[in-house]
Amino acid sequence: MTSEVEQSAAVSEALGYEQARDELIEVVRRLEAGGTTLEESLALWERGEELAKVCRRWLDGARARLDAALAEEAEAADGDEDR
Repeated sequence: MTSEVEQSAAVSEALGYEQARDELIEVVRRLEAGGTTLEESLALWERGEELAKVCRRWLDGARARLDAALAEEAEAADGDEDR
């Protein structure tokens, strides 16, 4: 049996960037509004950390794809100049 934390992490992995970002915005809004118990605040903070990691992975992946495309384009341009 998997723990609740493992299940939550697996669900987070399935989120797209926009979904994770939107949920993270809502978590921050709720934390800033206050009025939650310490336990609720900790759970929200932990969820926010999880969502931030998901967003970071998406952004890192996008950056890697962009860098690879730019490197490929530069190599192609260098190859054209050699002709």
